[in-house]
Parts: sequence; structure tokens; C-alpha cells
Amino acid sequence: MRRRTLLAGLAASATAPAWAATGATHIAAAREPSGAYALFGLAMDATTVFRVPLPARGHAAAAHPMRSEAVAFARRPGTFALVLDCAGGTVTHRLTPPSRNRFQGHGAYTADGVYLLTTEAVHTTSEGRIGIWDSATWTRVDEIPSGGLGPHEILRLPSGGFAIANGGIRTDPSDGRRKMNLDTMRPNLTYLDNGRITETVALPGLAQASIRHLAAHGSTIAVALQWEGSPDRTVPLLMLHQRGQAPRLFEAGPDQPRMQGYAGSVAFSGNGQQCAITGPRGGLAPVFDVATGAVAKIMTRPDICGVAPAGPGLAFSDGTGGLLMPNGVRKHALAWDNHLIALAPTPSAASRSRRRRYRSERR
Repeated sequence: MRRRTLLAGLAASATAPAWAATGATHIAAAREPSGAYALFGLAMDATTVFRVPLPARGHAAAAHPMRSEAVAFARRPGTFALVLDCAGGTVTHRLTPPSRNRFQGHGAYTADGVYLLTTEAVHTTSEGRIGIWDSATWTRVDEIPSGGLGPHEILRLPSGGFAIANGGIRTDPSDGRRKMNLDTMRPNLTYLDNGRITETVALPGLAQASIRHLAAHGSTIAVALQWEGSPDRTVPLLMLHQRGQAPRLFEAGPDQPRMQGYAGSVAFSGNGQQCAITGPRGGLAPVFDVATGAVAKIMTRPDICGVAPAGPGLAFSDGTGGLLMPNGVRKHALAWDNHLIALAPTPSAASRSRRRRYRSERR
């Protein structure tokens, strides 16, 4: 047995995040009219406040909880992730996974920002891996199992630990987007604590509902599902889960067939009372009441996919350049990519005083 112990406090610095100085509350990747790609900082009035160029199409980004730093991930299967100084508008580091692995589009910092965790898959088998990177030196310090095939999003949880969306799909090594095991796929939601898998949640009877994207509010996890089974079957596209409990599954009512079995993103509202999934294929985003599971409203926009908490409510972005923020709605000459990322708020004094141990081990 070989064991590595990585120590990380919840907040290594009492300094407030530098994001406020940029004027940004959210970040998102986009394609520009020229065909170039960039990561943008967004303000609550739906204006852009910074731009950092990307070498190719981006997918999602991980925002450092204190520094005005983000890591932008290539669309899966990716071979690069860029560390960006968003205040200076520069690329400071380029991360490359081990030759056997590919990035899967998402990552998350530990709460103190000391480490970055990245979702990866072994290129030949789609076996899920979580890469661990030291954010001071950008060296890779460890790698642990994700708990399934084809991991996509990893999410740092407010209560500690991480959640991992294992999509359950094996892809063709010669074509990383072609799916090979739809009849036998086994997606799951995995919880990771101190580097160890502590709970795994599957969906009996819905094995072809790929678990792709995640959101959290308090102790509740929201999961966006993508149905890989028969198009004639209508299945839930939103799952809510709390540790140790059975999942709650929700359909979007009469409008759900327009989503074509595909939920692109998921987010809780800032006050946690609502949860939205987006359906870019049908141009709609159902917003659910978390307490009752009822659909409270339907947002309609062409190619709507990005969603994130904003103030007490929600913000949305779409592939035609639309940006819907609490203090403004604008149409940009941009094609926003899949995700809208909310930046971390200033940590509280209580969180700055706590310390936790992040421990990873591998055999």
C-alpha cells in the first residue's frame, strides 16, 4: 500500500477573494464571431468585464475561491486545461493529463484553493480518474478512482467533500464522442470524502439515464440527467439527493418532451428555493420548486444551456448570445458555451477559522 496525505485548511488566507476587483460575478466560455474562443467575466448587469483568449473550444471552468484565477477546460475528451489570471487577462499555466488519460470538461478546487481536482478518463477504457494538482506549482500530486466510467462533473460540497457525476458511458478510443455500451451502462453519483468514496447512488430501472452535471445547496445535491435509452420513453431529467436517503426524481410536465431527454446544466437559485435544468435542444429551462417538486415556471430561449445562482435567483445563458442576469438582459455577439459558473462569495470568518484534512490514498 502506498498512501499520500495532503493537508489543506478550508481557508489558508483571510484575504477576501480578488474576484471583486474584476467586477465579475460569473464566468463563461464563448465562441466569438471570428471563430476564436475566450473565457469571459460577467457582471450582474449582463455586461462582460474581462476576456481571456482560449486556444480551442472551452466547456466549463473552475474558479479559485480567493484568487482571481480560473482553470478553463477543453471540451471532452480534452488534452488541455488552462490556468488563467483573469485580472491580468493572461494564461499562466497549461495543464496536460497523463498520456493515458483525457480531461472530461470539469474540475473543482478544494475550499482553500490549495488543490485542483480534475475529472479524467482512461482513454482506452473510460475508467474514471480524479487528478489532483497543487495550485501553487501546478504539479500533479496524485490520482484516485472516480467510482465509475466516464466521469464528467466534480463538485465541491458546502458541507465538505466532493460529489462526482459518473456518466457510466464507455467511449470509442478512436472517437471520444462515440458511445459503445449504452445497453450495459451504469451511471452513478459518487461522494468523495478525504480521498475515499463514502457513498454511491445508482438509479435502478434508469440505468440509461446518464448522470452528467451537478449543483448543490446546503445538504441537497441536484443532478441533471441525459437519457440514452428509447426516445419513446419519458423519464425524469432532474434528481435531488441527500446523503443516506433515496433519490427524488422529477419530470418537467407537459413541456418535457421538447427537451428530447437531454438536460444540459443544473443550478439552484441563490436562496435554494428553486432548481432549474436547461434543455438546449428544445429551447426551454424548467424551474422547479424544491420543496414540492412542482414546475414553478418555464424559461424559453433558443439553445438555452447555461444556468447558475445569481443573487437570490438564477441567471441563464444561451448559444445565440443571450445573457439573462438579475440586473440586466443583453444579447452579445457571442455563442455562449454549455455552462455559466458563479464565482465564490467572500468566505465567512467561521469558515476561515476551520481546518480540514484532505487525504487521498491509492493502492
